[in-house]
Amino acid sequence: MSTYELAPEVRTFYESVIDEGARLRTSADGRLELLRTREILRRYLPDAPARVLDVGGGTGVHAEWLVEDGYDVDLVDPVVRHVEQAAKVCRADVGDARALAAASDSYDVVQLLGPLYHLPDPADRAAALAEAVRVARPGGVVAAAAINRYASLFEHVTYAHLHTERLHTSVSSILQTAVYDGKRGFTLAFFHRAEELAGELTEAGLEDVVVLGVEGPAWSALKAVEQQSREAPTEALFESVLAAARMAEPYPELLAASSHLLAVGRVPAAR
Repeated sequence: MSTYELAPEVRTFYESVIDEGARLRTSADGRLELLRTREILRRYLPDAPARVLDVGGGTGVHAEWLVEDGYDVDLVDPVVRHVEQAAKVCRADVGDARALAAASDSYDVVQLLGPLYHLPDPADRAAALAEAVRVARPGGVVAAAAINRYASLFEHVTYAHLHTERLHTSVSSILQTAVYDGKRGFTLAFFHRAEELAGELTEAGLEDVVVLGVEGPAWSALKAVEQQSREAPTEALFESVLAAARMAEPYPELLAASSHLLAVGRVPAAR
């Protein structure tokens, strides 16, 4: 039994405030995040039917396309509501990324597409990544998502309130400390720079680590249209923003403009 506890504000946020599955399927920037995450991961996944452990897999949004692609997927999440929803897609259990019940060397792929968001303590993030490496087979793939350090700067422009004193102070604090305390709106969160994320995966023992920007440098244009007009962006705008995300990939200096970062590494073949 794990002695770790999920921060109560994080549990409340996902149980009572937001439907994460709906966000990824219906909001413009959520759809972009889902599409790009799937697109990037498919480059690194072994052929199906490989075994995938979706750690912090939420409602099963990513598990759904993995199952459709022919993968054998297990999902673990600390939120009971998420596990109940995900169980309609794949095998799903309540668990903590920092203390997985899975046996060592038992999965071809381990993905953490959320746990690092809400672990501000470096020791907790290191524990989650160490567990991912432990349960992945030699030569297996570990993928970890992070919220970009500068995401809140771009996001709060789309709401047209970054200039207000409260938001200016709040976002300035995130930029300086990399942590949001979860007192308003969003919940307790840690915000990575790309080099920090790469360093954490490397420190966990992974090789050939790459970090990519998920939504690219123009994602906030989608969100601004949606927030200010209360209408969905045109398909042409969505496709242009998607094109920008793909075009930006070879340029590390553009990583800072993406809302989320996705790092992929490989477990050493001999350990």
